[in-house]
Amino acid sequence: MSKVLKIAYGSVAVGLAVLALKTLAWWVTGSVALLSDALESIVNVATALAALVALRISAMPADADHPYGHHKAEYFSAVLEGVLIVVAAILILREAWDAWQAPALIQAPWQGLGINLLAGVINAVWCLVLLRAGRQMRSPALAADGKHLLTDVMSSLGVTVGVVAAVLTGWAWLDPLLAALVAVNILWSGWDVVRHSIGGLMDESAPEGEIEQMRTLISANAEGAVEAHDLRSRRAGRALFVEFHLVVPGEMTVEAAHEICDRIESAVHVAFEGSRVTIHVEPEHKAKHSGIVVL
Repeated sequence: MSKVLKIAYGSVAVGLAVLALKTLAWWVTGSVALLSDALESIVNVATALAALVALRISAMPADADHPYGHHKAEYFSAVLEGVLIVVAAILILREAWDAWQAPALIQAPWQGLGINLLAGVINAVWCLVLLRAGRQMRSPALAADGKHLLTDVMSSLGVTVGVVAAVLTGWAWLDPLLAALVAVNILWSGWDVVRHSIGGLMDESAPEGEIEQMRTLISANAEGAVEAHDLRSRRAGRALFVEFHLVVPGEMTVEAAHEICDRIESAVHVAFEGSRVTIHVEPEHKAKHSGIVVL
């Protein structure tokens, strides 16, 4: 089993444990703010399962029907996560409104807060694991899961502070107000996740910093060629697709041109793990004199 899949299974296990703790905290206190925290954990479990399925699909090798692989499955998982986040926010707003209409004092607050705090610590540790893994493995599914979990951690912290304030002041209306603020925060998180996922589904180009690094690699490893132009790139999950035209002298042999291409591809593969490089070789009269200059 790959490291990515192990982390995905871990997310499901952590999500279930945190959900159980937060549900217990709500049951002990009756706090609608703590209920909102528990509802968000249901979303965490659902999205962890969706990410697991998407990662298993994206790990499948290319086939006749999917010659470019199955990497984009991760983006569908991230979009689904964004949608589920919105659904959770709507449910929380409904509970907050009902509680606002008839505010009630929180029962056994300190026991409930202690349980919720334990769940928050578990979430915070796993959030760091997911964010680091998503960045290192270039996994949109793990990165989206980590960002959502970070929002959950911040929400839990805000809920804890707010519930303490409600208990100390006796202002019961603070409880539903906190739940509503959690819902708004969750909505913002959901929009951010969906926005980045749509960019991947629409074949958004690699970041400008990566494009510049590609230009440098091509220029430094294309000795014998004339120039390179029409550089294009796109990301699909952990895969990076790179395409460009390489202009070589007209008298150069196919074997010599192929050696240059191999050299460039090797350099790009080392710099960008999981990259797929396509090079279109052209004769000298095709030069545009506006592309990448060969060093």
